[in-house]
Amino acid sequence: MHHQKWRLKKTQVERIARTNKASNNFEELPVNTNKKQTGLVITRYGQRLLVKANSGELYQCTARRNIDLSIAGDQVIFQITQSNQGIVTALIKRHNQLHRAHKLIAANIDQLWLVAAIEPHYQFELIDRYLVVAENAKLPINIVVNKIDLASDMKKIKFDFSMYENIGYSVNYLSVKKQININQLKTQLNKKSNIFLGQSGVGKSSLINELIPNLNLGVNEISAKSKLGKHTTTNTILYNIPSGGDLIDSPGIREFQLDELINQEILNGFKEFKPLINACKFRNCAHIFEPKCAIKLAVKSGKIHQKRYQSYLTLVSS
Repeated sequence: MHHQKWRLKKTQVERIARTNKASNNFEELPVNTNKKQTGLVITRYGQRLLVKANSGELYQCTARRNIDLSIAGDQVIFQITQSNQGIVTALIKRHNQLHRAHKLIAANIDQLWLVAAIEPHYQFELIDRYLVVAENAKLPINIVVNKIDLASDMKKIKFDFSMYENIGYSVNYLSVKKQININQLKTQLNKKSNIFLGQSGVGKSSLINELIPNLNLGVNEISAKSKLGKHTTTNTILYNIPSGGDLIDSPGIREFQLDELINQEILNGFKEFKPLINACKFRNCAHIFEPKCAIKLAVKSGKIHQKRYQSYLTLVSS
């Protein structure tokens, strides 16, 4: 038994050594400096990246050891090796980034799209939690109300979401099944990097498949080029939308779970509260029980929607 354990350990050490040697050899390959160029990270697996050059060509790359880890959406500088692979030599500064449970999952996002639906019926508290996360990350976010073909009272639904439109959020009403307002959405996605978020069952996958009909073919192409195999289906990947724009997607993003938020983050996430935060009588006002609270007065006068304020109270007490 002891001898068997020793052999297993020896085999493991040898495998690690071979992996490190291969990585070192790859990194030391001479490069053609005339081919230094900017590229877009499509996906990553471990230390490997799939990078799309400005020409549209895909290159399997590794990064120099002094380069921070890259993720889908990153812009990088890379050089072509003699074996027509790539070495990432620099990471271009990000405009923004999205985290999940303190793990980086995407970068350089132009638009988040929060997908709600008629069925399962939208919940204001959940919508507000997503909006709070986006506001704290300084990421532009729009709202999609899907499955409007199931609506019995569209006037009531538009009234419900008017409180978001009144504070500056774009709200899009559509049905993938009935092809309602799909082209309008495609126009808004054009020339931008997009991510869809929302609870399970609201139709994110159907919407993504509508936007990128050959999505499975794209996964297969990326798998073949990156040699990531079955792992690619669970990775965060950047896809080109045929009608224009890019989509950053993965099962982890689609089922994005909201991290715990501290009270200050919750307060900062209600953007219509911000102009009033310093107008309260007390500097440390929590906007709950305190007298002469500017936010509570705004709720009372109708300047802040009662449902939004109720979401705030629920979030800070949870």
